Amino acid sequence: MKIAVSGKGGTGKTTISAILARAFMQRGFKVLAIDADPNANLALSLGIPTEEAEKIIPISENSNLIEEKTGVKPESYGMVFRLSFRVDDIVEKFSVNSPEGVPLLTMGVVRSAGEGCMCPANALIRALLRHLLTKRKEVVVVDMAAGLEHLGRGTVEYVDAILIVSDANLKSLETAKRIYRLSKDMGLKKVFSVGNKVIDDSDERVIRQFFADNAIPLLGLIPYDEEIRRTDAKGGTLIDISNPTSGVLSMMRIGEILLDGA
Repeated sequence: MKIAVSGKGGTGKTTISAILARAFMQRGFKVLAIDADPNANLALSLGIPTEEAEKIIPISENSNLIEEKTGVKPESYGMVFRLSFRVDDIVEKFSVNSPEGVPLLTMGVVRSAGEGCMCPANALIRALLRHLLTKRKEVVVVDMAAGLEHLGRGTVEYVDAILIVSDANLKSLETAKRIYRLSKDMGLKKVFSVGNKVIDDSDERVIRQFFADNAIPLLGLIPYDEEIRRTDAKGGTLIDISNPTSGVLSMMRIGEILLDGA
């Protein structure tokens, strides 16, 4: 199963990505976590210490790797470079293991197809993403930026499910609506919303009503969890899923729904 988690920044999509990846591994699946958000924080949410996370070089910034695969330097705009190269060795060489054993691959900035970028870095990232979503025999959880354009139609079609995370804030909800419409325009069938940080009945009503009015399937609601907030505030501290709080339990239930074929 290949799952992409998207949504406006600050809605909790990175925390949800990390909990899902760990919950799937707890269930006995082989899992790969991918950070495809330019504001990369998935390493910390997976419990990788800050000093280790700061040493991670995103694939899009790994000059030696880009030159090795494409035959030209990353800044070589307009030059002819290889479009066919091996990428299956990149996970083993450049992923970082988290404390609970979930390997993490950090992509870095990926330019959208609409920007017309055919630079070597983008060619490598696109080939790698396509490989990860089509060839890897494992659960892949991708923490996305607020949108899917940079995946491109030739890659995003291999994602099994898109989760769009939003809280009750109107800006977050409107972002979720745009991501949903883009996902459907790209031909994706399984696109779901997830309401996060639900404080009270008022928040729940706002989220349910918005997604109902816009015909966006709601997969689940996650209550505001003070323990998650405190843990996130500590940076690289791992959220405990062995004795789950209400918020963590709700996230894990969403993973179960996906495994059951939502």
